[in-house]
Amino acid sequence: MDITLASASDQAAAVQSGDISATELLDAVLDRYERFNPTLNAVIFTQLDVARQRAAEADAATAAGESWGSLHGVPMTIKEAWDWVGSPSTSGHESRVDWRPEQNCIPVQRLLDAGAVIYGKTNLPVSMADWQTFNPVYGTTSNTWNPNNVEGGLIPGGSSGGAAAALASGMTSLELGSDIGASIRNPSHYCGTFGHKPTYGLVPVEGHGNPGGIVALDIGVGGPMTRYADDLTLGLDIVAGPGTLDSVGWTLDLPAPRKTRPDQIKAAVMFESPALETDSVLIDQLAATVDKLGELGVQLDFDARPDIDIERSHEAYLMLLRATTGTEATPELFQQQLPDAQRFDDGDRDYQAVASKAATMSHWEWAAWNHEREASRLAWHRFFEEYDVLLCPTAASTAYPHDHEGTRPQRTITVNGKQEPTTDQLFWAGWSCGVYLPGTVAPAGLTADGLPCGLQIVAGHLRDRESIAFAAMMERELGGFQAAPGYE
Repeated sequence: MDITLASASDQAAAVQSGDISATELLDAVLDRYERFNPTLNAVIFTQLDVARQRAAEADAATAAGESWGSLHGVPMTIKEAWDWVGSPSTSGHESRVDWRPEQNCIPVQRLLDAGAVIYGKTNLPVSMADWQTFNPVYGTTSNTWNPNNVEGGLIPGGSSGGAAAALASGMTSLELGSDIGASIRNPSHYCGTFGHKPTYGLVPVEGHGNPGGIVALDIGVGGPMTRYADDLTLGLDIVAGPGTLDSVGWTLDLPAPRKTRPDQIKAAVMFESPALETDSVLIDQLAATVDKLGELGVQLDFDARPDIDIERSHEAYLMLLRATTGTEATPELFQQQLPDAQRFDDGDRDYQAVASKAATMSHWEWAAWNHEREASRLAWHRFFEEYDVLLCPTAASTAYPHDHEGTRPQRTITVNGKQEPTTDQLFWAGWSCGVYLPGTVAPAGLTADGLPCGLQIVAGHLRDRESIAFAAMMERELGGFQAAPGYE
């Protein structure tokens, strides 16, 4: 296998055994970057001199019989929104291009402390608020998969779209993404890679998002994105743990999976929701994958659901999601949203009305929605006392052509031959993430139209290792990542 398509753990082992030097490995990865990035535009900022110096230092450490950690000498990239000394964190805003952090954020520093050789940053949409990846600072990122030769290519997902495209093309073996509305899970699904959205609060997010940001957004998390399931555990073990203040008093000890054999696992399966329409081509492939899991002995229940009003749960997620993202609005933007917020009060429930109401509602109103969420969290807890995982889609379709016209609420995608709002897909994002649960996306093969898709695996609170273990079982038994033609 091409070393650039190997796992991060195998790359680290190769460096530490002397099979390849960190410098040679970096050169191999940068060769892919030079060949593929002009087409994909996944990596949008580099510090190559810094990376080459660090790789040389890693080689010196290897020669001295030393190891920096589990990522010793492994080249990688990170999503643009994470603070990395010497790099911008614009989130696609031109006004922020000159800002540079004074220190690395905690997850980035933990990756460096584990031996990683970070060489660049990957693209994202403006404010990380889209499932397409384009912005006025860095331009547009594309997917490695485009079997029908769609003009302009297909989207890689978002907001960690550059991260998934870099993984799928072999420009990195490990990525640090973030997720508040499937921003890790959605690109992993579209690009055929692995991604893990951790339990809320598991990974510190100080130094993510707005320059100098110190306040964590409700629902938002950081987490690993990879080509192999085991690397999710590797990455999570590195970046998870207490933040600056919590480190004084607590440590993290995630429980091991309670069940490891397929025939021990009891899985609920959910392919459809009253909150949106999901494409039949996607469901057919996910259903075929789940059928194979059943043949392996996984106990499947297609009717089990937590004791929750599904549509109301989705509305609560949207209100809480747009409430927290709305805190970043300027006073002028706050005022501009008031007319649409009034439409919500008058009974309208289109996406713009919901988003504007959520962004401008009182704390008293927010607390009522939060109370509903806490009740749902308890219902989910009871559900996961009986079921180990819940299997469901990540989005309403596979990757689709770029569409930059209008605003996100105005755009549509084709689902079962009809045009459906792109924002409807937020149901599969928030079904579990709105209540802080961990979710892993694992490749589930190619659909009938030749595009990759991922199965979303939801587990109970702090049961992150269980959803990752299920993804690893899928990879072992059914296969995992496959490179697009031309990227082998």
